[in-house]
Amino acid sequence: MSHSNLDLNIVSQLTNYLNNLTTPVELAVFVDDSAKSAELQGLVNQIAELSSLITVVERNPENERVPSMLVRSVVNSTEIRFAGVPMGHEFTSLVLALLHSGGHPIKLEAEVIEQVKHLQGDFNFETYVSLSCQNCPDVVQVLNMMAAINPRVKNVMIDGAIHVEEAERRNILAVPTVYLNGEPFTQGRVTLSDILNKVDTAGQLEQAEVINDKSVFDFLVVGGGPAGAAAAIYGARKGISTGVVADRFGGQVQDTMAIENFISVTATDGPKLVANLEAHVAEYNVDIMDHQKAKSIMGSNQAGGLIEIELESGATVKSRSVLLATGARWREMNVPGEQEYRGKGVAYCPHCDGPLFKGKSVAVVGGGNSGIEAAIDLAGIVEHVTVLEFDSKLRADAVLQNKANSMPNITIILNAETTEVLGDGDKVRGLDYRCRVSEGIHHVVVAGIFVQIGLVPNTDFLRGVLDLTNRGEIITDERGQTSMPGVFAAGDVTDTPYKQIIIAMGNGANAALGAFDYLIRAPEQVVDEEKAA
Repeated sequence: MSHSNLDLNIVSQLTNYLNNLTTPVELAVFVDDSAKSAELQGLVNQIAELSSLITVVERNPENERVPSMLVRSVVNSTEIRFAGVPMGHEFTSLVLALLHSGGHPIKLEAEVIEQVKHLQGDFNFETYVSLSCQNCPDVVQVLNMMAAINPRVKNVMIDGAIHVEEAERRNILAVPTVYLNGEPFTQGRVTLSDILNKVDTAGQLEQAEVINDKSVFDFLVVGGGPAGAAAAIYGARKGISTGVVADRFGGQVQDTMAIENFISVTATDGPKLVANLEAHVAEYNVDIMDHQKAKSIMGSNQAGGLIEIELESGATVKSRSVLLATGARWREMNVPGEQEYRGKGVAYCPHCDGPLFKGKSVAVVGGGNSGIEAAIDLAGIVEHVTVLEFDSKLRADAVLQNKANSMPNITIILNAETTEVLGDGDKVRGLDYRCRVSEGIHHVVVAGIFVQIGLVPNTDFLRGVLDLTNRGEIITDERGQTSMPGVFAAGDVTDTPYKQIIIAMGNGANAALGAFDYLIRAPEQVVDEEKAA
């Protein structure tokens, strides 16, 4: 028998999870004499020992990736594959694949399960990941759930660090990257709704009709990050009808690894904090419309008037008050070549994409905390890291600077303005930068460029509608009120000077109280007319 992979604590937890199996599951493993194959074989054997409903079966390894494993439902004949050893962030994906293949209920709304069940056609997904990518499991798990529901949907998780030749053949330089039926399908974090919208347009229309039929809310939160979650809880606790429209619950926090400044919690990470936020909101009577993105807002010029939020799905949601908490996204360099090589060497998440550049040289653009943290993390994986900082000094905390300066494979260049991303048409080969002192143009040969130059607020749909700063942030008063009556805002999308998780939560609570105060003071006659509408 191959060596064991799991420690006793994990074995104990896994045994408890597997007690939830109700139908038999088959595991097939496709291996050779490599160390990774032995590791996978040991993992499969150990899992099979923990439940009488799990058996290891012999399958023909021809035309299969090696090493890889197959999780098959005996009852439903559904198949979920893992090409590589699904540990790290993907261990949870494996556990869920076992549970869902073994009859444990899938935590999706009934109408979504029906939509997946009735998809027409064959859908063979291939999802390229790295085991250190915190975004990848969300995509893998969504596709695996689809595969567990519908036998005509199949998904294979492919660890690009193990199946290197295949990843290089397809120029996989960012994860997660998903192929469907052999063709590029999507890249980066996507939701179940995003996937269904692309493969099932009829289902998208039905979902929009359901949202259109919803009653007018008292308080509608747009955004599911820390600010939005706090606002929803405060709204629901006031006893007013509260809804949440969220593209993805957790927002940018999902992409954050170490969180050590959330007061009363010594250390946590983004996915854990988001799970706690979601569970807390679920304790209240909040109507969550997940996987929905706001397209436009139309309000009233007078207090008490209805506010309408149009969604990209085509649906419209109405509310007496609205809180915008749409957060921010990574700022781009806006230089030639950046968009052309996005996902082909230009990356924004070092945790996700770093392992794909093992043994190569990379650049980090930005010398703030996120940039220097990225450089330190990457230095343990890649051959060399060049940090390019526009300013004459680094802006990162001293402790981070000291750590970076102590690492022999990190070079820091100050007064460097990145001017162009260069490549061979398929992938990044280097970049040019201008020295702001000598005015000279210099070239750096790198295989990857990690952009870490801050955030830009998600306010594109609000331009010309609300008062914004010159950086695109929503201008709010001390109560969170915006320039439109009944519309409030909170978190990183606003002009609050400090972008921190704990501050966003406080902003959300404050703005929710501001909205409640607005509602109780709204003109009675207008409110009555709206309720009668």
